[in-house]
Amino acid sequence: MSDLPDFRTSRLSDYFNYLYSTNITIMAAGALTMLPDFSLSPRIDQVGAEERASRFTKRSIKKESKMNGLKLVLNMIDLTTLEGKDTDGKVKQLCYKAMHPHDAVPGIPTVAAICVYPSMVKVAKKALGDSGIRVASVATAFPSGQAPKDVKIRDTKYAVNEGADEVDMVISRGKFHAGEYNFVFDEIAAIKEACGEARLKVILETGELGTFDKVRRASDIAMHAGADFIKTSTGKIQPAATMPVTLVMLEAIRDFYYKTGKMIGMKPAGGISKSKLALHYLVMLKEVLGEAWMNNEWFRFGASSLANDVLMQIVKEQTGVYQSANYFSVD
Repeated sequence: MSDLPDFRTSRLSDYFNYLYSTNITIMAAGALTMLPDFSLSPRIDQVGAEERASRFTKRSIKKESKMNGLKLVLNMIDLTTLEGKDTDGKVKQLCYKAMHPHDAVPGIPTVAAICVYPSMVKVAKKALGDSGIRVASVATAFPSGQAPKDVKIRDTKYAVNEGADEVDMVISRGKFHAGEYNFVFDEIAAIKEACGEARLKVILETGELGTFDKVRRASDIAMHAGADFIKTSTGKIQPAATMPVTLVMLEAIRDFYYKTGKMIGMKPAGGISKSKLALHYLVMLKEVLGEAWMNNEWFRFGASSLANDVLMQIVKEQTGVYQSANYFSVD
């Protein structure tokens, strides 16, 4: 083979792509594995995806199911503060809110996690103690992702060393749009390695990807590169999470599971502030991925204001009347 690349100086994904293009399979962990050509990710029927997503909003949810759904939504929230003005005091108060969403109503579950900047991880970890609520940290030059890979790796390792249970990274959207899919793959794989035991959520920033085809391709790259979750958005640009985009990502997760047997989590983030919309997301989750994903191990909402709306709806279901927003802590 005179055209054999010099693999001593090439990236691992280049090697995989060479094997794929020459129809050679490789042995990994005792099984045959092959990295797909990401340029061949399935095309998405945008009209069909939008119409199907809209049908999930027309399901009727009865009283008992609604109450169970509201509690499940609350338990799936990553309660988030990602502002330049964040202080130790604000993060501590948010952690208290996470552990005590509304003490006036018994039987209210806690949220799934607190999501903060790496510099606030230690504060959140100490405040949450042994509550079982996880600490998630954004990393990799969030939200732009515009930093060299070594900086992103150090950012990730810092968050993990501070105590982060989960890391939310952003992909390099510029490289993705330039068609440098190997670069995006390698970077995600490097961050996954830097995470150690922490779970990795890969933020696609779908509002910057432009088309459903690109959302599907980015989802495929992230999952093959080692993501534990794929996530729609940083919440810093519009549009953020939408039901059609989330549907495309859920279907990518389903197809990946059918091919590999590996479950991947999903996190829509940004733009979900009402409990009614959150319940529509749960209906879609159940119908696309099934019961196994209906817990906070595999599905999260990235939100800051959703929790209070869910609490207001829970009180309404129990008492028959709405309480003023003033009865619920802001954070």
